[in-house]
Amino acid sequence: MTAMPDTLQHLTDRILHATQTAQPLRLRGGGTKDFLGQSLQGEVLDTKAYSGILSYEPSELVITVRSGTSLAEVEAALAEKGQSFAFEPPHFGAGATIGGMVAAGLSGPARASVGTVRDFVLGAHVLNGKGEHLTFGGQVMKNVAGYDVSRLLAGSWGQLGLITDVSLKVLPVFPGEATLMCAGVSQVQALTLINRWGGQPLPLNASAWVHDTTASPAQDYFFVRLRGAIAAVEAAVTKMSAEVQALGAQVTRMDNAQAANDWKASGEQSLDFFKAPTEHDCLWRLSVPQTAPVLDVRVNGMPCAQYMEWHGAQRWLWAPASAVTQVREAAVQAGGHATLFRASTAQGDADKQVGVYTPLNAVQQRIQNELKKQFDPAGIFNPGRV
Repeated sequence: MTAMPDTLQHLTDRILHATQTAQPLRLRGGGTKDFLGQSLQGEVLDTKAYSGILSYEPSELVITVRSGTSLAEVEAALAEKGQSFAFEPPHFGAGATIGGMVAAGLSGPARASVGTVRDFVLGAHVLNGKGEHLTFGGQVMKNVAGYDVSRLLAGSWGQLGLITDVSLKVLPVFPGEATLMCAGVSQVQALTLINRWGGQPLPLNASAWVHDTTASPAQDYFFVRLRGAIAAVEAAVTKMSAEVQALGAQVTRMDNAQAANDWKASGEQSLDFFKAPTEHDCLWRLSVPQTAPVLDVRVNGMPCAQYMEWHGAQRWLWAPASAVTQVREAAVQAGGHATLFRASTAQGDADKQVGVYTPLNAVQQRIQNELKKQFDPAGIFNPGRV
C-alpha cells in the first residue's frame, strides 16, 4: 500500500479524532464562500496545505488537482495551454481553492450553455466520516456504472466528506467571441429574444439583463455573449443585431477585453447591481426555468431590483429577509426555488433565521439524510451548513 502524504495523514487523523470525540468539523479551503449557507459550526479543518497539481494532460483535456490548490493557480496553468474551466467558477476572493469550487458547486455566466461544475467532475477521492479514503470515478467521461458519487460531491458543501483530490474536464478557449450590448431592451423583450435564439443553431454562451439605475436616465440593458467558430460568431452577430434593432433598440459590439472584465464582474458579483440598495436588503438567488416570465416581486408596493442571467434561468433580486414569503412564492409559482444568498449588512446572520434554502419535500429530505448517514455517520462534517 502506498503511504499517504503527511498532510493527508494529518487530515485523516483529525477526522478520526473528531468522530471519536463527536467534535464537529468545519471543512474549509480559502474561506471565500463562508458567507453562504445557514451557519458555520465546528473546528476549522483547513485544506490549503494539501495542494498541488497532480497531473495535467492538455491533449486529453483532463487535470487532477489536490483540494487545497488555489483556483487562480489552476486557471493560470490552464490558460498557458489555451484551456479553461468552461463553467467559469466564481472565486469571491483571492483564496478560493479547487476543493471549495467543487464543494460549493457554483458556476459563472456561461453555466446555462456549457453546464455546471458537476458536469465537469470526472472523479474524486474523499475522506469519509470513518477516515476511509474512498475513490469515485476516474479520469475519463465514461468510467462508472451505477451511481456517480464523484459528481454528487459538487454542491454538497462538504457534508458528505472531505474532498482530497479531483479530476476535472477542461476545454479549449473558443477561437471566436463577441459580446453584444443592447440598450433599450425590456426584460420581457430580452426573455423573448433569448428563448427564440435558444431554439436556433447560434453559438450562445452567456446573457444578462439589468435595469441600470446608475445611468442618466435609467436604462434597460441586455447583454449577450457568443463563443464558437469565428465564422459562426460573426454570422450570429449580424443576424442577432438586426433582430434587436428591429425592436428599436441600440446594439453595440463591445471590445472583448472590456467585455471580459464585465462578465468576470458579473460572476464575482462586483457589478453595481450587487451593491445593496439599503443596509436592510438581502441578495436573493432565484433558480427558475429559462422560460419563466418576468417575476413581479414587490416590497411595500415597490418592485425589487432584479438582475437576470443564464438565459433567464437565474434571477437575482434585492429584498429584506422579511419578504421571504413573497420571494419564495414568486419562485415556486415560476417552477423554481429561492435562496438567501447574502444577508444584509444591518442584520447579518440574523436574516438567516427565515431559512437560507427553500425547504426540501419529505422524500428529498429523507434521501439527503440517509445519504449523509452513509458517508458521515457521526454527523461531524459542516453541521448546519445546509
